[in-house]
Amino acid sequence: MRTLSLPAALVFAFSVTAADPVPVNVKIEKRVVEFTAGKEVVTRYHIGESVAKPYLWPLNAPGGVPVTRGWPMEKGLPAETVDHVHQKSAWFCHGDVIPEGFELKTRSGDKNVKGVDFWSEGRGHGKIVCVSVEEAKTDGSEGWVVTRNEWRTPDGEKILDEDRAVSVRDLGDARLVELRIMLRATVCPIMFGDTKEGSMGVRVSDVFRLTAPKSDGVVTSADGATAKAPAKDNLPMWGKPADWHDYSGTVDGKVVGIAVFDHPKNASRAKWHTRAYGLMAANPFGRAAFPGGKGELVKLAKGEQLKLKYGILIHQGDVKAAKVADRFAAFAKEW
Repeated sequence: MRTLSLPAALVFAFSVTAADPVPVNVKIEKRVVEFTAGKEVVTRYHIGESVAKPYLWPLNAPGGVPVTRGWPMEKGLPAETVDHVHQKSAWFCHGDVIPEGFELKTRSGDKNVKGVDFWSEGRGHGKIVCVSVEEAKTDGSEGWVVTRNEWRTPDGEKILDEDRAVSVRDLGDARLVELRIMLRATVCPIMFGDTKEGSMGVRVSDVFRLTAPKSDGVVTSADGATAKAPAKDNLPMWGKPADWHDYSGTVDGKVVGIAVFDHPKNASRAKWHTRAYGLMAANPFGRAAFPGGKGELVKLAKGEQLKLKYGILIHQGDVKAAKVADRFAAFAKEW
């Protein structure tokens, strides 16, 4: 069993098992960390200075089938949508991070944002900057890397520190990507604003989004709610709490899917910003932004920290064939 070079609260191991896993390798380059399972690329974690926030792209199911949108990283793909430039495959951030007692010299162009917008890439947005990458490690079918991030204002001033571990495990007919996140209020008190624009998000392949022509896409919630193509927003599971959501459909004749897991021990459980056009995001910070939402906003006093854990399951088959519920149960056992 391997350990991560993180604060003790972030160290834990996988417990998901499956037949015929293959070795996972991790390669660190200047602007990207690449994860491969055998000879196949599972994902690349983009951390270069030019990105607004780190993101994972591509995300490939076993067999090399992409399950997230290629645009804007790859242009000219047939029938690819070109909306929401900030929704780059898979990412973690929040749309309104309020540094209390900290003077913001440049404000967001969105008047609804009270602090710093790390979700969009509109005028006056913040940046999540990767400032260091530790040595990559592997242990058979698992590979991982630990990074340190700074959440900065539009003027480049740090308001929040983050330790983030990204890991990949091959499960045979699926791959599990995990993000272990520790947000640390090292500069000032932090409040996470009440907005739907967050937080652990993926933008699924345009081929099986529910609004795509000829799509057979299906969105499934852990509570049993489903939505099938053709569909329009709002979906029946939008804005509601759930352990996971799954988006599945056919790509090049193969049924594949992607699920996002919200760990049950996250101090603030997610409501879901999941849309028919292909967005699926677990938001732990929105309150009145969602129907019936209530409760106090998440706050960190200076010196406090918040631990979060999310999983991204990339799988062959639909939600039942991939045993998404069982794999979530295994994921949930380790904290």
